Amino acid sequence: MRQRGVALGAAALAGAVLGADVLGRAVGWGALGPGPRESGRVAVTFDDGPSERTPELLAVLARHGVKATFFVTEPACRACPDLLRALLDAGHQIEAHGRWHTHALLLPPWREWAQVRWHPRAQEGGPHLYRPPYGGHSPLTRLLARLTRRQIALWDIEGRDWTGQGAATLAGQTLERTRGGSVILLHDGPAVTPALLDALLSGLGARGLRAVTLNELPMRRIGFRQGLGRLRASYGG
Repeated sequence: MRQRGVALGAAALAGAVLGADVLGRAVGWGALGPGPRESGRVAVTFDDGPSERTPELLAVLARHGVKATFFVTEPACRACPDLLRALLDAGHQIEAHGRWHTHALLLPPWREWAQVRWHPRAQEGGPHLYRPPYGGHSPLTRLLARLTRRQIALWDIEGRDWTGQGAATLAGQTLERTRGGSVILLHDGPAVTPALLDALLSGLGARGLRAVTLNELPMRRIGFRQGLGRLRASYGG
């Protein structure tokens, strides 16, 4: 009986842990997501930088006259302080992607506290956004975000620049799913991203959509129906 109780307890704990990730990442209830659908604005965002690809991204954004939002990591900022400064000087929005690019379920509580608490603009006034690596959540992620006064910011469209497909294909797929208010996820690092960004921004303009920062969008809380839509999209329903 005792062994059965331990097994049931372990199963319940595992269910709670996995449930926290599904609800936080795939459903996203309560996190910040897409903005007003009728606005004609979309937000282009980049994770993982700054990197050696940042100057190319900056050049494309400048050519199109667009401001974007960069979710940066602490190691990348430490390794490339000049590129972080270049992002700031160009007027782009800088937000946090954590101290480690590690899924929240793989971090002990004290490390996740440090992960959520770090922000490249911590000494400035808020709001301060935090995008968990992979969008991943542990049972503590939302609580830690509240305690550290961070707002979790997700997305609704993935540019899939990590898949190895060509820029034109990726841009077409992304544009097909994008609508007013969308938050597009790209990455600062893949070789394809500058060309993808160029095609994407041209396509957005042709569709009458204007790319802005997340602060300009602005983002809205993900509600019940929108969360169910995210869940279906995440798991192919």
